[in-house]
Amino acid sequence: MPIRKILWPTDFSGSAQYAMSYVRSLTEKYGAEVHVLYVIEDVAHHKDWYGQFEPDRIEKILSWEQKKAEERLQTICSDYLSNCPLYVRHVAVGDPAQEILKLIEKEGADLVVMSTTGAKGHFTFGSVTEKVVKNSPVPVVTIPPSGEVSGRVGQ
Repeated sequence: MPIRKILWPTDFSGSAQYAMSYVRSLTEKYGAEVHVLYVIEDVAHHKDWYGQFEPDRIEKILSWEQKKAEERLQTICSDYLSNCPLYVRHVAVGDPAQEILKLIEKEGADLVVMSTTGAKGHFTFGSVTEKVVKNSPVPVVTIPPSGEVSGRVGQ
């Protein structure tokens, strides 16, 4: 099976960073495009917490997060993925698992490489990763925080 497009969802955590070396290695081996995705959780759909935010306040928060995410993705791509033939940065707002699954379809990804736990993860296998593995139409390679491939490949 040819691997032309690899999707690497990141939450900028240390766990996600472990997956980057696998993405880089696979890209060098197959000459594949890398699609790097960061998902901003939509705070507008959360129940009231710390009071209720006005719509313009929510828009400001999302705008600031979008700007910071794009800056971080640019840094990752230029500093760590410079040997990739092509890398495409994506920032989405919504549920992380759903946005990952949408991008697989939209971009025609052949493979997803992601960490098993994210920034808030306290379990070996995070809920976002579990949802993606169970629902992905393409293979998903999962990388645990230790950086060793876990052998979990879902279709």
